[in-house]
Amino acid sequence: MTSKGSCICTTAAMLVSASWAFADVRFARTVLDRAYRAEGVAVADVNRDGTLDLLTGEVWWEGPSWRMHEVARPGTYDPAKDRSTCYVNHACDVNGDGWVDSIVIGRPGGPCYWFENPGKTPGHWKRHLVCKSACNETPRFVDLFGTGRRVMVFGTDGRMCAFAPPGKAAADWARVVLTAEKAPGAERYGHGLGVGDVNGDGRADLVVTAGWWEAPADRTQTPWAFHKAKLGKPAAQMPVYDVDGDGDADVISSSAHKYGIWWHEQVREGEKISFREHEIARDFSQTHAVCLADINGDGRKDFVTGKRYFAHQGKDPGAREPAVLVWFELQRPAKGTVRFVPHEIDRDSGVGLNFAVADLNADGRPDVATANKKGVHVFLQAAGR
Repeated sequence: MTSKGSCICTTAAMLVSASWAFADVRFARTVLDRAYRAEGVAVADVNRDGTLDLLTGEVWWEGPSWRMHEVARPGTYDPAKDRSTCYVNHACDVNGDGWVDSIVIGRPGGPCYWFENPGKTPGHWKRHLVCKSACNETPRFVDLFGTGRRVMVFGTDGRMCAFAPPGKAAADWARVVLTAEKAPGAERYGHGLGVGDVNGDGRADLVVTAGWWEAPADRTQTPWAFHKAKLGKPAAQMPVYDVDGDGDADVISSSAHKYGIWWHEQVREGEKISFREHEIARDFSQTHAVCLADINGDGRKDFVTGKRYFAHQGKDPGAREPAVLVWFELQRPAKGTVRFVPHEIDRDSGVGLNFAVADLNADGRPDVATANKKGVHVFLQAAGR
């Protein structure tokens, strides 16, 4: 039994885990909108009709017809010079009234808000403040404390913090300060943030490109101990996963504004943990968002990424190259060997700062939803096995 207002990790937008492999993975694209709406996407059953919908900042899209509804008065944004009010979007029943609400962060360093779903009452959603300054370009919404409830994790005032939904609209979100001051990655434009059990003690740790914070037995006891490590260039989401199948956790990272995607192999010497970097690809740039998911149902987690088109209005390396969306298939052809095989999903969409992989049409196959300066897109995995 969960408490009122809790945000349970088994609700909408969870990744699909299949017990059999799909022989041929193909995706069919649906363009919901060519307008620049947002850089973030959340997936949830907004109207409680049993079908998953999309949220992209100021609007939400009713599945499966993808009819647009307003959350707030929509702005008009020019991809060549403007920035939308939604960089990151997550969804959760914040106040425990049975209706899914929307959590939105705009430009890094700006406020984090939650928008209260009015249910069957027409009109725009009421906006509430979570935090005045949400830093790091990849805030996470995860079960950090192992309670089955998700919390927002991002930097503020130079520290990494967790914010728990209150359970009632009038209350503030409970803040837990996790780190000491001047925490790496907690700065306004910090790039790269991951959550996962690095040291195998059963507790989720925090990962940034400069190292990782070890979760203590009492996860409210702070500051968490920091371990320096070399985990790549300025990144996006940093999935923590046993890539090579040797029983310990590795880290995947991508270059947010340049070229390069890597996995960082965990190396242990006694109690000392370090990482050995392996390049996966550098065929396209601006991989500013990554989702870990078992795309082909073979029991191994693959990952999806793509170009964040015009992230800096065309000033990044490779900015004018095709806005690709790609999934990388994890293969282990022999014990101790790893191969990532790229599969192109699309060449005219890409990703934003966060996107969603979820079974949107309830057919048992993971689908993809994205939003960025190329518009809002849904990619349904085609039937067949």
